[in-house]
Amino acid sequence: MENIYTEDNNKTVLVKAKPETIQFLLSYSKSLEIIESNGLQFESNLN
Repeated sequence: MENIYTEDNNKTVLVKAKPETIQFLLSYSKSLEIIESNGLQFESNLN
């Protein structure tokens, strides 16, 4: 199991997101409402 996580980490490439993508994700997270009732979760988008 330990051999899986010991690979070379120099292959990692950082990706930059566009400002439009970040704005979309922030707007979506602000409009998302999660309601819990009797052990169930209900998600609704308020837009």
